[in-house]
Amino acid sequence: MSELRIISRHAGTVLVGQLAIMAFGVADTVIAGRYSDEALAALSIGSALYVSVYVGLIGIVQALLPIWAEMLGARKHEAVGASLRQSMYLCGFIVVAGMTAMLFPGPLLRWAEVPELMRGEVQHYLAVLAFAFAPSLVFRIYSTFNQALGKPLLVTWLQVGALLVKIPLSIWLVAGGAGVEPMGAVGCAWATLIVNYLLMVLAVVMLRTQSLYKPYNIWDRMERPDWSQIGNFARLGIPGGLAYLVEVTSFTLMALFIARLGTVASASHQIASSVAAVLYMMPLSMAIACSARVSFWIGAGRPDYAKRVVLLGLKLTGLAAITLATFVSLAGPLLAGWYSGNPEIVALASSLLVWVAFYHVADATQALTAFLLRCYRITITPLALYGVLLWGLGLLGGYRLAYTGVAGHAATQSTASFWAASTVAIGLVATCFLGLLWHAVRRSLRVPASTQAA
Repeated sequence: MSELRIISRHAGTVLVGQLAIMAFGVADTVIAGRYSDEALAALSIGSALYVSVYVGLIGIVQALLPIWAEMLGARKHEAVGASLRQSMYLCGFIVVAGMTAMLFPGPLLRWAEVPELMRGEVQHYLAVLAFAFAPSLVFRIYSTFNQALGKPLLVTWLQVGALLVKIPLSIWLVAGGAGVEPMGAVGCAWATLIVNYLLMVLAVVMLRTQSLYKPYNIWDRMERPDWSQIGNFARLGIPGGLAYLVEVTSFTLMALFIARLGTVASASHQIASSVAAVLYMMPLSMAIACSARVSFWIGAGRPDYAKRVVLLGLKLTGLAAITLATFVSLAGPLLAGWYSGNPEIVALASSLLVWVAFYHVADATQALTAFLLRCYRITITPLALYGVLLWGLGLLGGYRLAYTGVAGHAATQSTASFWAASTVAIGLVATCFLGLLWHAVRRSLRVPASTQAA
């Protein structure tokens, strides 16, 4: 089978599953928006904080993908199973960190000057999601393992099935009925908790029963912590996770700052960010598929084949990103109208979606290249670039444009200022990452993979 078919099939399967998971958030946004503007605004703040914590910590787990894919390329099947068991120790540390952050969000809410009326519902929302974090992380381990194997179909079926449970559950718990009081945005969190536990149980059942996993001896006796292996996870995963954290917080912290502009601004930003997040599923799926193949060929000692995958991934992702960006820029009012019936919110969200279209092209490029750089063990330099450009130019630049003014120009008090600054910043990140990736690919053709690091 050609690399094009392998990558397309893998990415397409992952995309369906990722869209199903992303539809959790989209459905919650629509359901909360139809329930009340206040519920939508609270969901915007709460989900921004949750995603910041969740994606940053999940990024550590995602770094296991190239490690396992390399082992598979080197035909070390039993080592993959042992590595999977060791990842459970890492999972424990991550769960403690994630739950702590979500159970005590008060200082961050006060620092961001989130209106007092919103804080109670936001804190309740996050408290429920704190207990949904552990099962979500276990399922992500299962998902990453399947992606490394190049067998994501079982994960996708579970994710699609979970969506069919999540939507009616969210509608019921948000609006109430059948003896349940209306919960508003908090109802979305309870629905997520229930679905996450269901997914975790099903993942364990699949690992126990499917013949696909037998060669890896996953259910052998649990070893003591192998701190050397856990350290390898951490050296690749922590910078990768921090990079995710910077990337996502540069995006989601906009919601906290925009909250100062009122309910209409928060709700409009939530619509724009929801669309951007859905668009991101395409490059994310391509990045997962391509990184699995690149790492496989690196492990097999074929950096020339890895180079072919890199180039193919860049072409496919660029074409898809331009196509999606064109659609969003033309269909902005229609998309915004799906989320809210408030004309003021629809008008503002439609203008923001034009920025989302430009943002997506750069975001797709940097997402793919960031994953591929991890295959070549390059993590520190991307982290530094994220911090300087996304936080410094994107988030801080947007804040200054909106609230303090820049170079003699008055403050805009506009949501669009945040999107404009972030679009410029993510474009510079994508350009830098492309340069780093090309250098890494060329170096891999000359230098043994074991000596590559950055």
